Amino acid sequence: MDAQQLADLDDAEYEQLLVDNVHPPVRDPDTWAALTHPGNIHRPRSIAAGVHQRTAHTLRKRKAEREAFQQECFSRGQAGKRDWFDSRAEYEDWRRRAGNFHQTMQRAISELTHAVKDVNRAQGDRGAGATRDTLRKLTAAVQRHQAAHAKAGGIAEQADYELWRLLDTLGVPVGEDQSVVTLRTMLDIYWTDVVPLAEAEEETTQAERAMRSAPAGQTGHYAGVPRARHVHNSKDLA
Repeated sequence: MDAQQLADLDDAEYEQLLVDNVHPPVRDPDTWAALTHPGNIHRPRSIAAGVHQRTAHTLRKRKAEREAFQQECFSRGQAGKRDWFDSRAEYEDWRRRAGNFHQTMQRAISELTHAVKDVNRAQGDRGAGATRDTLRKLTAAVQRHQAAHAKAGGIAEQADYELWRLLDTLGVPVGEDQSVVTLRTMLDIYWTDVVPLAEAEEETTQAERAMRSAPAGQTGHYAGVPRARHVHNSKDLA
């Protein structure tokens, strides 16, 4: 039975299959693999928790009933005590088997919980990878925008400077210590393949370097740079 067939089972059938394979020594590897398939993993974890809870409730209930039966037997004197001791072996055998099953289910829940975490982590890693790839594309687009300005020799607006500045102020965690690396560094070191520059590309590269060293603050157009004026002088400078 594969993962898709398992998904079509109702809860009672699914629970029985889980119980039949919950003990590792008698577990069918293919069936357990289907039960723990990423598409099914949350269901057996939930069902196992329900079985474990019911078993615990049954153990508590039978213990309470046994204690009440003991009091009733002892109240009838010697005949009652014989009834109590005659029933003891049967109860202890049941309690041992039920307790073993309860512990087996507890271990299965731990195993299934780890499997759920692994699936969630893998899905999160894939999501993080997709997000980082989107960020890489956006970063490359901003850098191309900056390079185009540098190549054209045009006057950048304040909005352009603010956009380019993000490459040096925003970062992403990298490595085991998760140290933050700026987007520009990520693009230069991690996200861009290094290839030899053709002679025609060297001028563009130098222009990009010049642009990177330009002030990251306000442009002269927005900063309101004063224009020098000389009033009433002999050189008629305005």
